[in-house]
Amino acid sequence: MLRIGVLGAARIAPTALVNPARSSTEVQVAAVAARDITRARAFAAKHGIPTAYGGYDELLADPAIDAVYNPLPNGLHGRLTLSALDAGKHVLCEKPFTANADEARAVAAKARASGLVVMEAFHYRYHPLFRRAVEIVRGGELGKIVRIETVLAFPLPRFSDIRYDLDLAGGAQMDAGCYPVHMARSLAGVEPTVVSAHAKLQKPGIDRAMRSELKFEGGYTAGVNCSMWSSTLLRTHATVLGSAGSLSVVNPAAPQFFHRLVVKTKGTKRVERFEKRPTYAFQLDAFADAVLRGEPTLTPPEDSVANMATIDAIYTAAGMSPRQPTEG
Repeated sequence: MLRIGVLGAARIAPTALVNPARSSTEVQVAAVAARDITRARAFAAKHGIPTAYGGYDELLADPAIDAVYNPLPNGLHGRLTLSALDAGKHVLCEKPFTANADEARAVAAKARASGLVVMEAFHYRYHPLFRRAVEIVRGGELGKIVRIETVLAFPLPRFSDIRYDLDLAGGAQMDAGCYPVHMARSLAGVEPTVVSAHAKLQKPGIDRAMRSELKFEGGYTAGVNCSMWSSTLLRTHATVLGSAGSLSVVNPAAPQFFHRLVVKTKGTKRVERFEKRPTYAFQLDAFADAVLRGEPTLTPPEDSVANMATIDAIYTAAGMSPRQPTEG
């Protein structure tokens, strides 16, 4: 049994971990920690978690905990993942992996030295829908890639939300945009160069939307778009145009609700559909496989370093600064 502790009583934790763990025979959510013990106890009672701690260090010191789930604000991801590794815990870390690529490299180096599993929680990547999309594109059915388009947009007009907080490494490119960057990189299978980027600002230093252009070796390009507040209120999509056909994936981020994968080649059209088991359940299976059986993951620290490097380059191309870890 893999016993996982949760760092922070975050809103995403029930969906991403607690609920999937209920249907797992190998995973138990054994503890939760928050800076406020009252909040930790309330979260534990609500979700049937046996132990609550009033500090992250207390949870990390618990020898009965094998791994931690890190859903803290972006600017704290790196620091608490490093602390968990120091404590000998495996880590499932929410996206974005760290505040920037330099911090990601530090985490990746410690993960390699420790021999522990560190996995970034790009849950969509573990669902059969996107695994199949990658297989189609990289398998050559579409011919040579000509153009990739990826987008994730959702409305978040509550500007007091921590995702708009620069001190917590917020911004649309971090919270929404990390997905379409990762999708484009995953479909291509190689790393891009950022050609240009244009941000819409919510306030100085904080983007509410971002459009960027990427270029890959071989000459093909990608358009990567994200938004937490813009005229595009809600959209999640990935398309690939090749010399011999095209691929369209509707809702790659949450296919358990609805999805559509369409392949067009040589005048034919094929629609593929997949089971609606949650992406988070597949992700938890992969994490357990990695920890308990040594299986490789699709989102290891090396992949996270590359994703953060692209995000840093997008901010720089937009005339902005890459995010920084939260101090204190």
